[in-house]
Amino acid sequence: MDGPVDDEHERADAPESERLDDLEAAEAKRAESRRLDRRFELTEAIILSIAAVLAAWTGFQSAKWSGVQANSYSQAGASRVESTRNSTRAGQEQTVDVVTFTQWLQAAQAEGLLSEPADPATPYVPDPNALSGFLYQRFRPEFAVAVDAWIATEPRLNPDAPPTPFDMPQYRVAASEEAARLERRADAQSATARTANERSDNYVLMTIMFATVLFFAGISSKMDTFRARTFLLGMAVALLLIAVVVVATFPKSV
Repeated sequence: MDGPVDDEHERADAPESERLDDLEAAEAKRAESRRLDRRFELTEAIILSIAAVLAAWTGFQSAKWSGVQANSYSQAGASRVESTRNSTRAGQEQTVDVVTFTQWLQAAQAEGLLSEPADPATPYVPDPNALSGFLYQRFRPEFAVAVDAWIATEPRLNPDAPPTPFDMPQYRVAASEEAARLERRADAQSATARTANERSDNYVLMTIMFATVLFFAGISSKMDTFRARTFLLGMAVALLLIAVVVVATFPKSV
C-alpha cells in the first residue's frame, strides 16, 4: 500500500523542484545582469570623466592659440606701421641726399674740384669756406661715405666709375634697411598668427570629438539591450582613443 502513495508524493515534489531550479537560475541571471550593469556604469563613468576633462582642456588650448593668433596679428600690424614710418623716412632722406648732392655737384664743378685727379689714398677734404664744402658738411654721415668713395673713383676721368654715389655699394639708408627688417618681421608674425589659427581650429575639432564621445557614452546607459549598449560604448572608447592619439601630436600652448 505504501508503494503507490510514495510515487504520488514523488510526482508532486518534482514540479516543486523544477520551480526552485527555475527561480535559482532566474536569480543567478539577474545577479549576472546587475554585475554587468555595474561594470557598464563604471566604464561609462570613467569614459565620461576622461572625455569631459579632455574636452575642457582642448577648449582651453583652442582659446590659448586664439590669443596667440590675436597677439601675433596685433604685433604684425604694429611692425607694418613702423615699417611704413621708416620707409617714409627713408624716402625723405633719399630726397634730401639727391637735392644736396645735386647742389654740391654744381658747386664742385663750378669750383673745378672734379676735374682734378683724386688720390685714392687721400679722402676728399671739403673747404669750409667754399660752397661745396658748406654743402658737403650737411651730407648725412651715411651719404658722405658714399660720396667719398665715389670721388675716389675719379668720375670725370674714369669711364668705368659709377655715374652717381647712389650706385656705390657704400650708399645705404639705415631707415630703408630698418623698414625692410620690420616688414620681414611683420610677415613672420603674420605667419605665426595663421599657424596659431590653424592650431586653434584643430583643437576645436578635437573638442567636438570629445563631445561626441560624451554623447555615445551617455546614450549607452539608456539602452536596454546588451548588444546596443556594447556597441555604443565601443564607439565611445574607439573615438576616445583616436582623439587622445591625435591630440597628443598637437603642439601645446603654455
